[in-house]
Amino acid sequence: MWRIITAGLYRAAGWKIIGRYPNEVKKAVWVGAPHNSNWDFVVCLGGRAELQINIGFLAKSQLFKWYSGWLFRALGCYPVYRNKASNLVDTVAAMYAERESLHIAITPEGTRKDVERLKSGFYHIALKANVPLILIGFDYPRKAIVISEPMYLKNDFETDMKAVYDFYLTIGGKHKTWLKNYEMTGKIEKSERL
Repeated sequence: MWRIITAGLYRAAGWKIIGRYPNEVKKAVWVGAPHNSNWDFVVCLGGRAELQINIGFLAKSQLFKWYSGWLFRALGCYPVYRNKASNLVDTVAAMYAERESLHIAITPEGTRKDVERLKSGFYHIALKANVPLILIGFDYPRKAIVISEPMYLKNDFETDMKAVYDFYLTIGGKHKTWLKNYEMTGKIEKSERL
């Protein structure tokens, strides 16, 4: 019932999906950018309801307070403990290995603030789990979530990331420094994993 209501609100607000949901793909890492607004999460919930797919989210552990943790878990969020010495890439890759079907969305900018580099953990998770990336762009000028075709990685960071960056150049709205630099130079900056 909540999906019908959420999808209805998504459409009533004038939002749409551009691209197709590849329902033949049982496991994928969904990559969302640019992350400029608190509304991105709400837009994602509407898009997820419209697509009728269970996509989980990684969220900072600080959101999982005693009074709010239940809500984030109900929304499909998995807590990320950034202050612990755990290997998030290995942990998330193991989640994919344990399940027949799993879709998790990650925002590699990691913040709404401007960033000079993307965090590359999403890339390493997809490689380790042997699952494709599905890129989603929050295109506010068109009020659309734009979905790429599944991207199967070649284990060549520069080549794989060029396809990611080229996709995000097509998304309207505010671009952050990482994408502006790529647009000007064609170079992809190496970054930390997550």
